[in-house]
Amino acid sequence: MPGARATRPLGPLRGRSYDKGRGYLAQALWVATSTLLFTQVWCPNRLRCATLRWFGAEVGTGVLIKHKVTVQWPWKLSIGNDSWIGTGTELYDVDRIVIGSDVCISPHSYLCTGSHDRRSPIFEYDNGPIVIEDGAWLCARSMILRGVTVGANSVVGAMSLVSADVPPDSCVRPPSSTITSG
Repeated sequence: MPGARATRPLGPLRGRSYDKGRGYLAQALWVATSTLLFTQVWCPNRLRCATLRWFGAEVGTGVLIKHKVTVQWPWKLSIGNDSWIGTGTELYDVDRIVIGSDVCISPHSYLCTGSHDRRSPIFEYDNGPIVIEDGAWLCARSMILRGVTVGANSVVGAMSLVSADVPPDSCVRPPSSTITSG
């Protein structure tokens, strides 16, 4: 292949992993259940919530989870009361995701707790939790990266990328992703 040689060898990373929080059998059972039941349009919401609880998630009352929502590991997820998670949202929770009460996560949002340390010679994991505080609204196709807290009653506009904490009662707007108060 033409071009400069890679300075970050990925080979040594193979086989090294982050703490998944459960053994292989629980992981395999979740992947099968998620694929065959949880993400399907015909699966009723109350069964989705019950399935998450059965796999160790903390799920409050009045929670609405639409179809095609993916959850990497339910035992690393907490959802408060009366929160909504829209169709096609991806909760990539290789670290903990905490969603407060009365939170609206609009369709096709992406919450990603995983990353890598770009300065590491072996590209080590650099994961971090995500917290979405009470009353926050993540608009359609918003992306929240690892280590971020979205403050209470804040709005993250459609298509916004959030890589730093958002103070309470703020609004993040694309394309510049500026944070404003009020």
